[in-house]
Amino acid sequence: MQRINKNVVLAVLTAASSLFLLFQLYYYKYYISVKNGPTFSKLKGSLSSQERTQWQVVKTFLNLASSHNVPVYLVDSLVLSQLSKNLDQLRSSPDSVHSECQYFCKHRDVTTFALLDKIWEHKGHFFRSAEKMGFQWQKYEGKDPRLEGMEDLSGTQIPLHYIFKMAAHAIHLVVFYERSGNYLWHGPLRLKKNMDRKFAPFRKLQFGRYAGAFNRAELTQITIDGLKVQIPKDPSQFLKEMAHSRFLECRFKEARAFFQLYPDDISPEGIEFRKKAKALLHLAAFTLDNLGVSFWLSSGTCLGWYRQCNIIPYSKDVDIGIFIKDYKSDIIPAFQNAGLPLKHKFGKVEDSLELSFLGSDDVKLDVFFFYEEDDYMWNGGTQVKSGKKFKYLFPKFTHCWTEFAEMKVRVPCETLEYLEANYGKGWDVPVKIWDWKSSPPNVQPNGMWPVDEWDDVIQIY
Repeated sequence: MQRINKNVVLAVLTAASSLFLLFQLYYYKYYISVKNGPTFSKLKGSLSSQERTQWQVVKTFLNLASSHNVPVYLVDSLVLSQLSKNLDQLRSSPDSVHSECQYFCKHRDVTTFALLDKIWEHKGHFFRSAEKMGFQWQKYEGKDPRLEGMEDLSGTQIPLHYIFKMAAHAIHLVVFYERSGNYLWHGPLRLKKNMDRKFAPFRKLQFGRYAGAFNRAELTQITIDGLKVQIPKDPSQFLKEMAHSRFLECRFKEARAFFQLYPDDISPEGIEFRKKAKALLHLAAFTLDNLGVSFWLSSGTCLGWYRQCNIIPYSKDVDIGIFIKDYKSDIIPAFQNAGLPLKHKFGKVEDSLELSFLGSDDVKLDVFFFYEEDDYMWNGGTQVKSGKKFKYLFPKFTHCWTEFAEMKVRVPCETLEYLEANYGKGWDVPVKIWDWKSSPPNVQPNGMWPVDEWDDVIQIY
């Protein structure tokens, strides 16, 4: 009788265990999948092993970041470009569950996230937890550019990038830093000499080939593929910035060498001019940004940035360039409303346009408009007394960001070629006597303005 009772008890316990296991499976399939979005059981019929792995790695990384309060946000260009097409739908139904994994399961080797350094502490327990979860990780450091101007601190190293690898997928974490309080910067990713290049698919990384600069992005949280993630509120705008984000650092080491040969002007007059020129540049940038007009440092102002990381004190003006295709008729009234009266207007939109505005204490803002031909670019010049036209030829160039006068501003990426065109091979030697009609090696005659057009193309105020 006792033997029968034991068998009955064992059978009951076995049945109960089986029922509990079935309940767990049911709960996982029908509750957890609805709560957390796509699951492997739900997606395995439509996803490859690689795609399921990708989704799981991204989920594990987001769980890691969330549990340690690490505020990461998505900057992956491939995912953001897909999201931008469906953003309104995702925002209108953030908790909707899709039968397909639409974003994090698209086949790729890397998914890219970012964080702002100032709101994250680089605590070791975050990385220890990553290892326990199965991640291998690498840290990539570089010099802190905010300290490059201070010779005794110029070698200070800071974290720039992290790679977290699990199975066949990698998470690239880009570290952004505040620069001058008004933009974000990330550094380049440089491999260590003895590093295993198979650790991550470096050629496929979207960030790190160059340093980059971005405006501060407002973030928003959405649910995609069942995962809650922070993204830039305007993904399309972020992607536009990303396409033109390359950043060039000022050449502080070369600037220090320059000043060893040619001591800097630290006279009260030189200091005061730089102060006024800096204020004028900030005002010009504010005015043009409000108009949506892009510009870059040109002529002597560009030379000062590249050669000595500062405004040339004897230049007496600020020079910027604008492509003629970006010209707007609102430019002149906008500058005048900003307190910068028009000093002269030479040429016309179709040919050799040049504007000059007067800042405080006779500090000029010269605006050169550039025209693009098949194999070169050029800007024009006009001699008032004769009506002669001049043309300044430049090799084709693209735009990069830099920091100058405590602001993010564009410069030609091909800076050396740009300056050599304008100043010749001796650009690194100061020249205080300069004739704009004959000194530049890239100047050439360009005919004369017809006398009957002088009233329109030669205007002095």
